[in-house]
Amino acid sequence: MADYQEEDLQKFLKNVDEITNLIQEMNSDDPVVREKAVLETEKRLQFTEEDQEEDECRTTVDKTMISPPQASTKNTDEINTEAFLASMEKDAKERAKRRRENKVLADALKEKGNEAFVKGDYETAILCYSEGLEKLKDMKVLYTNRAQAYIKLGDYRKALVDCEWALKCDEKCTKAYFHMGKAHLALKNYSVSRGCYQKILEINPQLQTQVKDYLNQVDLREKADLQEKEAQEALDSGTNTAVTTKNLLEILSKPDHIPSFYAGGIEILTDMMKDCTERTLFRTHNGFSIISENEVIRRCFSTAGKDAVEETVCMSVLRLWQAVCSENEENQRLLVLRPDTGQLLPSLLASRVPNIRQQTLALLLQLAQTENGRSLIMGHLDLTGLLEALVSFLDFSDKKANSAMGLLTDLALEERFQVWFQASLPDVLLALTGVLKRDPKVTNTSALCQCIAIMGNLSAEAATRRQMSASEEFRDACLGLMAKCEEDVDLFREVMYTLLGLMMNLCLQSPCVSEVWAMEVSRKCLSLLNSQDGGILTRAAGILSRTLSSSLKIVEEALRAGVVKKMIKFLKAGGQTASRYAVKILAICTNSYHEAREELIRLDKKLGVLMQLLGSEDEILVGNATLCLGNCVEVPHVASSLLTTDIVPVLLKLAGGDAQKTAVQLNAGIALGKLCTAEPRFAVLLRELHGMEILNSTMKYMDNS
Repeated sequence: MADYQEEDLQKFLKNVDEITNLIQEMNSDDPVVREKAVLETEKRLQFTEEDQEEDECRTTVDKTMISPPQASTKNTDEINTEAFLASMEKDAKERAKRRRENKVLADALKEKGNEAFVKGDYETAILCYSEGLEKLKDMKVLYTNRAQAYIKLGDYRKALVDCEWALKCDEKCTKAYFHMGKAHLALKNYSVSRGCYQKILEINPQLQTQVKDYLNQVDLREKADLQEKEAQEALDSGTNTAVTTKNLLEILSKPDHIPSFYAGGIEILTDMMKDCTERTLFRTHNGFSIISENEVIRRCFSTAGKDAVEETVCMSVLRLWQAVCSENEENQRLLVLRPDTGQLLPSLLASRVPNIRQQTLALLLQLAQTENGRSLIMGHLDLTGLLEALVSFLDFSDKKANSAMGLLTDLALEERFQVWFQASLPDVLLALTGVLKRDPKVTNTSALCQCIAIMGNLSAEAATRRQMSASEEFRDACLGLMAKCEEDVDLFREVMYTLLGLMMNLCLQSPCVSEVWAMEVSRKCLSLLNSQDGGILTRAAGILSRTLSSSLKIVEEALRAGVVKKMIKFLKAGGQTASRYAVKILAICTNSYHEAREELIRLDKKLGVLMQLLGSEDEILVGNATLCLGNCVEVPHVASSLLTTDIVPVLLKLAGGDAQKTAVQLNAGIALGKLCTAEPRFAVLLRELHGMEILNSTMKYMDNS
C-alpha cells in the first residue's frame, strides 16, 4: 500500500475511534463528561470543512505521480464527512427531542416526590426523585430534593453525594450547600459545615440573616458536643454527682409507680443540676424522654388541679426543666423540640393552678433570655395559645402580670412574631379586645399599659391596622376604655396616654371605617384638649389631625369647641410634634370653613405665627402652614396687611425650592397666586423678583397632584 494511502487509512481509523469515544461520552452518566463531549463534537464540526480543503490540495499534487489507478480517497472522505455530519445532526435532533420528553417526565416525578415528602413519606419521595434522574441526569433540583429526603432519614453520606452532583450541574447552587452544611453538621464535621454555609454567603450576600442562623446552629451543636465529651469523662472517672445523676434517671425510668414516687425522685434530681456536667448527663441519658414519656407524669399534666399530688408532680417537672435548661442552650432546644411541648407549655401557662402558671412563666422567661431561645419559642410553640395565656396574666395584680407582659413585649419585637401576628390576628383579636374591656381600677396599670403598647406598636403595620380598625368590637372597646379613663384622667394617665397612641395608629386607616366612631373619638379628644398634661394634649391633637378630614360635621363640632384658639396656643408654645398636629388641624379647618379663617386672623392678625413656621426644616409642617396661609389671605384686607412683610420672597423660595414633599412647592405657589389676586401690588413685586417663572414651574406639581 502506498504511503499516502496508509496515512489516509490511519487517519480514517483514528477518526472512527474518536467519533466512537465522543458518542460514548455523550451518553455518559456524568453530566460534566457529557457536556465536554458535546463541546468537542461542535469543535470537530467546525474544523471539518478546513480538513476537506487540505485533502483536496494534496490530491491535486498526487495526480502527477505515476501509479496504478486507485479509488478516489477524496470522494471517500467526502462521503464519510457528509455521513458523519448528517448522523450528528440527526442524533442532535433526536437527543433534543428525547430531552424535552424526559424533562416533562422528570418534572412530573419531581412533583410526585414533593407530595410524598410533604406527607413525610421520604422513602417514596426518594424513589420518585431517583426515577426522575433516570430521565434527566443533570436536573439539579432532583439531587437537592433527594438529598433533603436522605437527611430526613438520617442517611447523611448519600445526601452529601447528591449535593456534590447538584454542584456539578450548578456550582452556585446555594440549596446544595445548605443541605451539605446540614449533613456535615449531623456528622459532626463542624468546620466543613461552617464552610458550606459561608459559601452560601459568598454566592448570595442577601442571605446573611439565614446564614447567621445556620452558623449559630453549628456553634451550638459543637458546644453541646464538647459538653457531652466532658460529661462522659466525669462519669467514667466516677465523679459522685455524675454517677448519681445517671442512677436517678435509671430509677425514674421505671414505670407504674405512684405519683409521689416520681415527684420525690425529680426533686432530688433537680437539686443535682448544679453545673453543666449534670445538665449534660441529663440530656445524654435521655432525661427528657424519661420524664415526658412517663404515663403517670403525663396523666398528672392533664389532670393537674384536681389532686394535690398531681399538682406537686407538675411543679417538680417544671422546676427540673428550669434547672436543666439553665445556661444550656442544647437542653433548651431538645425540650422545645419535643412533639408535645408546643401545646403543653401554653396549656400549663393557662392552668387553673396559679403555682403551675407561675413556674411555666419562669421557664419561658428563662428561654426568652437569648435570641436562640426566642427563636425556639416562636418556631415551635403554639403562639395563639401562648399569647392568650400571657394576656390572661392581667388577672394578677402583682409582678407576675408585669413579667408576662415583659415576655410578650420581647417576643413582639421579633420580626418572626410580627409576621405571625399579622397572619393570625383574626384568631387572637378577641383576646386583645378583652384586654381593652378590662377595668383599669382593678387591673395592674403597668402591665395593662405594656399590653396596649404592644398592640399600638403592632398596629403601625398597615395590614394589622386595617384588621384592627375593621373590627367594630375592637373599636368600641377602645372607646369604652377611654371613657373609663376619663373618669379620673390623673389616676389613669398612663393608660390613657398609651391608649391614645394605639388610637392614633387606628386613625391612620383611610378612609375611616366608621364616621360615627370617628365622631365619638373626636369629641373625646376635644374634651382632652382641656388637660394640663402635655403628653395627653399632644396625642389628642394627633388623633384630631387624622379624624377631622373624615367629616365636615366633625370639623363643625371642633370649631364650636374652640379648636382654632387651642391650636394657636399649641403653635405659640412650640414643640415640633405638637406643632405638626396643630397646623394640620388649622389647615383642615381653614380649608373647609370661612369662619375658621376669620377666627385665625382675629387671633393672629398679621399671621406672624404661621409666617414663623415657614422657616422650619420640617417639610410637613411647612406644607400645611403654606396651605393654611393661602386659605387665610382670601379673607378681605388680610393680603393688604402683609405688604410690609417679606412674605413674597419667602413663598417664592419655597415654591422654587427642592423640598422632597411636593406639597410645599404646590401650596407655596397657590398661596402666592391668591396673594396677587387679593392684592395687585403683590403681582408687581412678583414680576420684579422674576417670580412668574417660578410660579410656572410649580404648575407641574399641580398637574401631578
